[in-house]
Amino acid sequence: MNAPLSQRIAAAAARLVVEDGLEYGAARQKAAREFGGRRVRPGDLPRHETIEDEVLAYISTFLADTQPIELRAQRELALRWMKRLRAHRPHLSGAVWRGTATRHSAILIELYCDDPKSAEIDLINQGIDYDAAGHDVGDGAGPLVLTVADRAPELDEPVTLHLLLRDFDDLRGALQTDSRGRSWRGDLAAVERELEASAR
Repeated sequence: MNAPLSQRIAAAAARLVVEDGLEYGAARQKAAREFGGRRVRPGDLPRHETIEDEVLAYISTFLADTQPIELRAQRELALRWMKRLRAHRPHLSGAVWRGTATRHSAILIELYCDDPKSAEIDLINQGIDYDAAGHDVGDGAGPLVLTVADRAPELDEPVTLHLLLRDFDDLRGALQTDSRGRSWRGDLAAVERELEASAR
């Protein structure tokens, strides 16, 4: 018996998240196109939590030996950048925060700024090269995104970091939770706690 369409889309999206490093929204859209594009009804689109379950199952089956090491390396790199940019109230989001990242995942750090230009000026003053895009990663709309590249000693390829510049007022909703009570993003202290817990 075939699995429901939403479950098949979730499984296809999970492969795109793990193998291509796509964020959940972009992966879901691409997977839905594979299963009929515009003919897919909104009710057939899986929730992010469903895709995340499929990602975790994929990692457990195929990447159990390597993914925890890669995740820790990316979280440590994210923490270094969050400390570097602490004046802009950084919060880690995406796969690196949620624990589903692989070496193909970009690091998403949201900066909650009184003035978005202040983050750009900070990068310039620190001598950091960056590319600027006028839209959110994967969504086609949203805040300005500054993209930088860095290296983690444990990984043999560059890591992409997207710095999403958000208004300070957006910080009030930053720690909203999913349907299971887990936060979609974490501040510097929360990332430190995750790293400490994984070291035990």
